[in-house]
Amino acid sequence: MPVKIAIAEDNSFALRACINKLATEPDFKQVATAFNGDEMLGKLSQHAVDVILMDIMMPVMDGIECTRRVKQQHPQIKVIMLTTFDDDENILNAIMAGASGYLLKEESAEGVVKAVRDTIDGGAPMSAGIASKVLNLLRNPVIPKGHETTENFGLTAREIELLQQLKNGLSYEHIAANLFISPGTVRKHINNIYTKLQVNNKVSALSKASANRLI
Repeated sequence: MPVKIAIAEDNSFALRACINKLATEPDFKQVATAFNGDEMLGKLSQHAVDVILMDIMMPVMDGIECTRRVKQQHPQIKVIMLTTFDDDENILNAIMAGASGYLLKEESAEGVVKAVRDTIDGGAPMSAGIASKVLNLLRNPVIPKGHETTENFGLTAREIELLQQLKNGLSYEHIAANLFISPGTVRKHINNIYTKLQVNNKVSALSKASANRLI
């Protein structure tokens, strides 16, 4: 089955460059393009899409708001931000909106192709330097605009303890051994945490928990 890809990009030259980076892969199928987030949401009602490559700064509706709506309406679709911006606020807001990856537009064709494949396989690809910024944000969280008021989201003491161990980089098996529970129970706790935090991956959960000073 081909990987069905949509691209949201308001700059025609950047759009063409992105299309060219994907063109060498016979199992990649470009099914839609859009010049803003609102147009992309409309295209999703017309096309089946696996991955969206999403610019951030676009007119009408920016990429972060579009990502938030895509994950609400089409949670199965993976979103990779493809942008020139590497500042903390945009990175954190994109992750909290549900982005699975974060690439800079200078990324090579090989890097973009690998990121798409990694995302389909459940990974969270990031350009060099972005990953270290994410780790720094987890250690020293910056509360993004609109999220200044902290809350605990109804997390239990055990769930917060588990999040702390995830932040320390421990595997599910290691956490299970530390807490004297089974790996299956750890996974159930993780799913409950994702539901309460309204996120769908570990990076988003840790970012949101850190921003709200829970860990």
